Amino acid sequence: MTLRNHSTISKFVLTGLSDDPHFQSLLFVLFLGIYLLTLMGNLMLLLLIRADSCLHTPMYFFLSNLSFLDLCFSSVTVPKLLKDLLSEKKTISVEGCLAQVFFVFLTAGNEACLLSVMAYDRYAAICHPLLYGQVMSNQLCVRLVWGSWSLASLNALVIVLLGVDLDFCDAHTIHHYTCELPSLFPLSCSAVSMNVSILSFSTLLLGLGNFLPIFFSYARIIRNILNMSSTTGRSKAFSTCSSHLIAVILFFGSGLIRYLLPPSSSCLDLLSSLQYSVVTPMLNPLIYSLKNKEVKTAVRRSLEKYLQYLRW
Repeated sequence: MTLRNHSTISKFVLTGLSDDPHFQSLLFVLFLGIYLLTLMGNLMLLLLIRADSCLHTPMYFFLSNLSFLDLCFSSVTVPKLLKDLLSEKKTISVEGCLAQVFFVFLTAGNEACLLSVMAYDRYAAICHPLLYGQVMSNQLCVRLVWGSWSLASLNALVIVLLGVDLDFCDAHTIHHYTCELPSLFPLSCSAVSMNVSILSFSTLLLGLGNFLPIFFSYARIIRNILNMSSTTGRSKAFSTCSSHLIAVILFFGSGLIRYLLPPSSSCLDLLSSLQYSVVTPMLNPLIYSLKNKEVKTAVRRSLEKYLQYLRW
């Protein structure tokens, strides 16, 4: 099956991360460990937030959605990567490749929107604490999450249509470990200048469109924190926001590098993709748990309840 009548290939070959069989075995162990940690960390955070009533607040509602997205995001690319590290032939069908492109953009775009929403939540909590309950109502939180899904879905649909419109004639080797649209453009025998422009515009619109609200939210937050007279309150506010800032820097930094710089088949392309699609989903639950006193307290409460249950 081909995408269009004059496309002559049905499969792509992925070069992966290495050609050395021994090094591939080491990479398989490494990424299997990362994937298992990602699954375990995000699932535990989801279950903890659901089980502990003290964490039933807007901040942790958004965090539970972020954990779910990280599970999905990692599962789009890592299982295929693990399979290819054990395979001699690293192939993927054209349809499978485009499906991977769609789900990468769906989950990554959704995460970008959600990080922006979480920044607004922190702004409301720190700058308007007395009105926080009214501003961040349950209805608004649900609408913001559904809005993130809607925008990300629309963006992913537009992006995958750019790939569907491409013709692939002879070149079929993707110099990457996964299917991403910038890696497909050099393989196409179609004119891709318009497609590249649309992809860059979409990345800027979604990336900067979410990064700028984060920037302005934190500008107001930092100004508010510096005006606090209480050292304890200032320290607590910084602690609450630092986790989210780290997640934002890791995700947006690597994502914008990958999609705004021209594809070069270099180590930078691979490292930036690995950072935002493999490493960041593993680090997010660690960042939010290790730097968050409420999560640590909830973990202790859960362990105490479990130990009491065992005594019975």
